[in-house]
Amino acid sequence: MRAARLIKMVLLLQSRPMMTAAELAQELEVSERTITRDALALSEAGVPVYADRGRTGGYRLIGGYRTRLTGLARSEAEALFLSGVPGALREMGLDDAASAARLKVSAALLPSLRDASASASQRFHLDAPGWYQEPETPELLPSIADAVWDDRLITARYRRQDAEVERELAPYGLVLKAGVWYVCAQAGESFRTYRVDRFTAVATSAERFVRDEEFDLPAFWEERAAQFARSLLRAEVTVRLSPAGAARLPYVVDRAAAREALDAAGPPDARGRVTVTLPVESVDVAYGQLLALGPESEALEPPELRARFAGAAAAMHRLYGDPSAPDGAAPAPERLSGTPPRTCPSPPRRLP
Repeated sequence: MRAARLIKMVLLLQSRPMMTAAELAQELEVSERTITRDALALSEAGVPVYADRGRTGGYRLIGGYRTRLTGLARSEAEALFLSGVPGALREMGLDDAASAARLKVSAALLPSLRDASASASQRFHLDAPGWYQEPETPELLPSIADAVWDDRLITARYRRQDAEVERELAPYGLVLKAGVWYVCAQAGESFRTYRVDRFTAVATSAERFVRDEEFDLPAFWEERAAQFARSLLRAEVTVRLSPAGAARLPYVVDRAAAREALDAAGPPDARGRVTVTLPVESVDVAYGQLLALGPESEALEPPELRARFAGAAAAMHRLYGDPSAPDGAAPAPERLSGTPPRTCPSPPRRLP
């Protein structure tokens, strides 16, 4: 265990000019005291680890030291071949480069590990696009990918609703989400996200941009994706749920919204039902989603949603009810709650 940690410490110091004890401790998941002892052990073993004292100090390798600890274990070799996403690389125009890299790595591996590529590909396959949709490669994706890799500014025309706008962008990174490509780019002083399939023209500049070293693509995407999901939930509905309905709610609506609504609900009534105020995209969308819960959900507010469910219940009763009933005779829909009708106060609006 310690030997593996020491090797990783050397590789970390080899890849960066200097690292503080706190940074090394975080990377290696040990204490700073352990880092001090490991640095001393490496130095005693002949690895030139030098400690700079002071507030701006840290550990570094001196004399251009390079380790020759480049051997890969089988699990490491298989993980390396898994790190490539063939479909995404092909769409970005990098398939040939990735293939050449895999061949070079395979040639450098020990003979006993040269089947790692086939072993990994037969055990894991990534199919990024969602169901029921044909993946389409945006025509301008390779040009944008080249600019991303080369840190070059681009001038792009972009479809925005019914108009086209032109922007000068510093493309920081590409994201493939459910078969759709997005580029995260700096426009002016802010970072924004654009769908690549909405670009109509891209001109790559000879000028390079200087990357903001603090920009973290995965963290930026996670934050923007969460903001986008929340921005869609612009309406509210109030529903009463049976225990089964409450358990199934996260599977028919936005999961985060469902969990927040259930957490904020008051205590259940005598029949175990809870009343929740749920943020939704629209009343139409909520109707389609909550219909999947059937009698485990009762719409209370807004009135138009309750009326739609009453109409659906009446239609279902006509379809599945007593066949001897006169045609067109629609019985009054039964209330799912089994309680007398009541007026439910409008739910409070959420704070922005």
